[in-house]
Amino acid sequence: MYAIIRAGGSQQKVAPGDVIIVDKLSLEDGAEVSYDALLVADGENVRVGTPVVEGVKVTGRVVRQVKGQKIIVFKFKAKKNYRKKQGHRQPYTQVEITAING
Repeated sequence: MYAIIRAGGSQQKVAPGDVIIVDKLSLEDGAEVSYDALLVADGENVRVGTPVVEGVKVTGRVVRQVKGQKIIVFKFKAKKNYRKKQGHRQPYTQVEITAING
């Protein structure tokens, strides 16, 4: 059984036991989080929602807060002696999917 959910502006395919990375949630480690399902499939039966499948919730548990890989932003203007180097690490949250209810 799997489901398609919308988490943080993107859609992800999840199944129970999966660990996904979503945009940072302001929740403590171990907190419960739930998502609406856009599509649910179990074996040969597929239910597609408009926009969500009624009565189906995907629940998960916050594992930890993480940071993404560092990217370098380098600004440069020719002949003006202007150089600026800046780094950025995007914060994310790891969520373990516990169940697809419904």
